[in-house]
Amino acid sequence: MQYRYSGNAANQGLWRFCINRKCHAHTLSVAFWDATRAFMLLSVLGCFAGVVLGISASKRVQSRRVRTGGITLLLSGFLALLALAIYTGMTVNFFGKRYIDWRFSWSYILGWIGIIMALAAGVVQLYAYQRGGSCEAAPASVSDS
Repeated sequence: MQYRYSGNAANQGLWRFCINRKCHAHTLSVAFWDATRAFMLLSVLGCFAGVVLGISASKRVQSRRVRTGGITLLLSGFLALLALAIYTGMTVNFFGKRYIDWRFSWSYILGWIGIIMALAAGVVQLYAYQRGGSCEAAPASVSDS
């Protein structure tokens, strides 16, 4: 996630800041930066685990893995939502008052798209789990005719 000063050669992200194409790591450890980084890393790991669980589901363990993968993807989406909410709130309140001409950049927009995709994937996997459980073969009824 990053923002940049419009018309200027400066931008800042979660891990580093760049001025005139010279990039430097953040030297200060600010709580909102650390919280945003932690929630985003947990979200990425959760997305990876949810996708792997969904793909690796077989007929024998399908219900457990698909359900767990769906829940993991939903949790991952909420962690990313929390990270972006913290980042947005702190950035708008701090930098919006200090600098007039700045905007969020492409990676920030990708973060919001990623939240929508993670939540949608979680819902689809939970729907597949629910549909798979309700479509089990019913015992054949014996008619007396």
